[in-house]
Amino acid sequence: MPTVRPAVRLGAVVLAGALLAACGSSSEGGASGGTAGKVTITVDLFGSFGYEEAGLYAEYESLHPGVTVKQTDTEDEADYWKSLQTRLAGGGGLADVQAVEVGRIASVAQQQSGRFEDLRAYGADSLRGGFAEATWAAATGRKGEVLGLGTDVGPEAMCYRTDLLAAAGLPTDREELARKWSTWEGYLELGRQYKANAPGRSAWIDSVGSLYSVMIGQQKERYYDASGTLVWETNPPLKKAWEAAVAAAQGGLSAKLDQWSPQWNQAFTAGSFATLPCPAWMLGYIKGQAGDAGKGKWDVAKLPAGAGNWGGSYLALPRAGKHKKEAYELITWLTAPEQQAKLFRKQGNFPSATGAIAQISGATDPYFSDAPIGRIFGEAAKAAPVQVLGVHDQNIAQQITNALGEVERKGTAPEQAWANARKGVANTIG
Repeated sequence: MPTVRPAVRLGAVVLAGALLAACGSSSEGGASGGTAGKVTITVDLFGSFGYEEAGLYAEYESLHPGVTVKQTDTEDEADYWKSLQTRLAGGGGLADVQAVEVGRIASVAQQQSGRFEDLRAYGADSLRGGFAEATWAAATGRKGEVLGLGTDVGPEAMCYRTDLLAAAGLPTDREELARKWSTWEGYLELGRQYKANAPGRSAWIDSVGSLYSVMIGQQKERYYDASGTLVWETNPPLKKAWEAAVAAAQGGLSAKLDQWSPQWNQAFTAGSFATLPCPAWMLGYIKGQAGDAGKGKWDVAKLPAGAGNWGGSYLALPRAGKHKKEAYELITWLTAPEQQAKLFRKQGNFPSATGAIAQISGATDPYFSDAPIGRIFGEAAKAAPVQVLGVHDQNIAQQITNALGEVERKGTAPEQAWANARKGVANTIG
């Protein structure tokens, strides 16, 4: 989901021990597992996880009489995380289930374990073999605590508007496009060709921030190295992604839209951009924004320059939650292979559960011109690097994309924008 899963898209974390006897349901009473009484499990998310849209809450409630699931969500992950930090510090206003984006999971595992339940107290150790090792390891605390269950991962592809490319005289076949943009320079060259014949006022890409995000998502080391040392200022792949994004901005290839903004959302129906780097979870977001009018106009092709990962999320239980046992039962059900497979077929969220990946390998999507999304995203997931995650990944990424936005919208010199990013990172993380 979105950093997705806004962001897009996509997280969970759980930490710090409490014995089952200490984590039972509140005086409202349990409901799942056949116990008497009624309980409302609150779930607080960011972006679009797709649970309501895919009917999973309704299905869970039918399987567990007496249980009601109530979801709240915040569209922008940065706003969500800021609010969550405030509530964690105060100990109040927390849901039974809180989502955590993959870019924040290291912060939870390394710095905030005392504020989340250790899921081992509920038997989570038995689930380990069902998740990709990298997904499981990222949510593991310093003392082995299980801090969350992975909802999805973010293998990446390129989504594009076939009608806009055709109007500009470019190919629309997904295999031909994959060959032509096998490198990022090839992708930018096609963008320059598109600009010369673009229909209406459409641009090649939504924003240069999304170009940077997808390129840096192809790297194992981005902001930290394997030893935990900050390396972002001198990391060659990061500088390459920065330079490509700057070139796209200065070449006028961008629609200059902040992702997740109201203007960006409206652009899906207006046809304001022709291509969009898209982790699997973005498919559901596109459907939601473009609506029925977009069906058959979109397609999916392999990403330039190899595989990458952008996003993924976890579901965590804050210590201050009221219904911990019931909440754990809910998140184990939501992240089980059967539900992850359903969610992929309906929303595009690519499974983090290994048992679900084989189930969706042959999936196609009629909305996206019958693209073989199971194969495209499955191959990307297998080839994507196991990324080094750091405590401040998301903060650093935000400062860099903010700086690129200055180049894109204000014409700020790249050298000045880079200096602004460095200053922003220093102010944010110290």
